[in-house]
Amino acid sequence: MVKPAASTTLLESPMIAILTVSHGTSDPLGQQAIGAYAEAIHDAVEADVAAHAFVDVQQPDVPTELAALPPEATIVVVPLLLSRGYHLGHDLPLAAAPFGERVILADALGPDHRIAQVLRRRLREAGAEPDDRLVLAAAGSSDSAGVEDALRTGLLLEAATRHPVTVGFLSAAAPRLHEAIARNRANDGARVAVASYLLAPGYFHDRTRTCAADIVTVPLLTPDMPPAPELIAVARDRYSTALSASPGSTSAATRGPRTNATDVATTP
Repeated sequence: MVKPAASTTLLESPMIAILTVSHGTSDPLGQQAIGAYAEAIHDAVEADVAAHAFVDVQQPDVPTELAALPPEATIVVVPLLLSRGYHLGHDLPLAAAPFGERVILADALGPDHRIAQVLRRRLREAGAEPDDRLVLAAAGSSDSAGVEDALRTGLLLEAATRHPVTVGFLSAAAPRLHEAIARNRANDGARVAVASYLLAPGYFHDRTRTCAADIVTVPLLTPDMPPAPELIAVARDRYSTALSASPGSTSAATRGPRTNATDVATTP
C-alpha cells in the first residue's frame, strides 16, 4: 500500500528526484536495453536522486518506488512510453495521487521529430531503399490519444523520409500491421520496409519480426548499441519541461552531484 508522503510544497523542497518509468518486459534483451536508457537519462539530468520503476511485468512498481524516494524530494516522473494511453492517463496519475504536488508527471516521449529521425536512421541501417513502401509498426492502444500519437509519428516519419508512411498497429487499433503491409504491396508488388516504433526488444517486436515485410528494423533501443543521443535528449527535455512548468519549482541547474536512490537514507 502506498503511504502518503509528508506534507510539503515545491517551494519547501530543495531536493529533486527523477523516476523513470518503463512498461516492463520479460525479454532479457529488452531489460538490458531499457536499463541502459534509464541510466543514460539519469546521467543527463541534474537531479539529486534517480530511480526506475515499471508499470507492468517487472518490479519495483511505481507506488513502491515513489514511497522509497526521500520524503523531502520533489519527484519528476518521466514515462519511457512512446505514446499516451492507459498507463499514462490512468495508472501513473493514480500512483502519484497520494503524494500530492510532490510528484510531477512528465509527458510521453512521443510524438517527437527527433524520434522520427532515429526511425529514419534505423530504416537506412536495415537496408531500406528509396522505392520501398514504408510502414510504421506501432503497439496500438485502446485509448484514442495513443492512436493519435502513433498516427502523428507516422506523419513525422513521412516528413523525415519524404515518402508516404502507413501506420500499422499490433493490437487494439486498425489497420493491423499485416493489413497495412498488404495494402502497400497490393498494387505493384513493391518491397515493404517496416520501421519498428517500439522502444526495445520484447513481445511486440517478436511479432513484428515475423510479419510479411521485406525489411523490419530493430527497435529504437537495442542492447548492443548505446541509446541514441536523440532519445536521451527527448527524455531530458520531458524532465526539464515538467519541472520548469510546475509552480514553485526549483531550478535543477544549480543541483550538486546526483546519487542513486539506494544511496540516500529514506524515512518510512
